[in-house]
Amino acid sequence: MAVPEKLMKYKFHFMFSTLVLLLILSLFLIAPRFLTILSYFWPLFMSTALFLFAVLFFGRTSPLVSEISSDKPGEGLLDYVAGQPEELIQKEQEQEEEK
Repeated sequence: MAVPEKLMKYKFHFMFSTLVLLLILSLFLIAPRFLTILSYFWPLFMSTALFLFAVLFFGRTSPLVSEISSDKPGEGLLDYVAGQPEELIQKEQEQEEEK
């Protein structure tokens, strides 16, 4: 009688370990296989890999900001949009000097 009484002290441990064993077993038997998941998501994996490759490629091949010779970035564009690029101002000054 001493053995069943001692086993009853651990009945929750046995139930918990049995439940964990059943969950793991059902996971292996019911869950889809790795190749099934891979075949379903391969377009997503491929497009992500190509995007990361493009980011790395353009990150290494494009010039850094410090390599571009300009006093202020976008200054030429602002002059053009403002309607008075440097060439036009120089031409006007030359015409005034000729007069």
